[in-house]
Amino acid sequence: MRTQLKKEEKLLLITRQHWMTLIVPFLACLVIVALLFYFIEDTSIALMIALALLLVPGYLYLEWKHNLWAVTNMRVIDESGFFTRYSKESPLEKINNVEYTQSLLGRMFGYGDVEIQTAAELGETTYTMIQDPKLLKDTITFSQEEYKGTQVRNQAQQLADAIKLSMPAASQHNMAVSDELEKLFSLMQKGAITQEEYIRQKNKLLAN
Repeated sequence: MRTQLKKEEKLLLITRQHWMTLIVPFLACLVIVALLFYFIEDTSIALMIALALLLVPGYLYLEWKHNLWAVTNMRVIDESGFFTRYSKESPLEKINNVEYTQSLLGRMFGYGDVEIQTAAELGETTYTMIQDPKLLKDTITFSQEEYKGTQVRNQAQQLADAIKLSMPAASQHNMAVSDELEKLFSLMQKGAITQEEYIRQKNKLLAN
């Protein structure tokens, strides 16, 4: 992967198109080479053309190798191109929905299409013939949940810090609210309350 990871960014998954995308062009080259030797009487000429044609599968393999999708704890990265370069990033907070589809043949051989719906400015992208599309979809979903949890934890800590640094006249009350926020956040982390319940109770405390 050519894209450099950011500070505190972790790589979770790298996937590519299924190897079956290489089969058709490879078989086509073999058929053409066989026809060359059948129709061209001069073996040396046929051999030269055949060797040139066999460079095509090598080029396609390099393109396949560099056409990848990477999922991190911050974004989804789309890279492609060996001689040319293309790169696209979709931040996790901009991704609204992820779906995958598999045909019967896709289920047998382990490939399918993955559709990522993002915010309006980024639009919708469909990745075709992805190997193990369910793994890609599940990894993105897991990363989003972890990312949202991190955001909630950061917001809770910032609120607690802001209350502790607020006006001295209200320090006793503020410290009590800060302690309650920390308790609520701890309960959410342990699964005792849901994230929605945490937000509701937090807003109620801050309104007092």
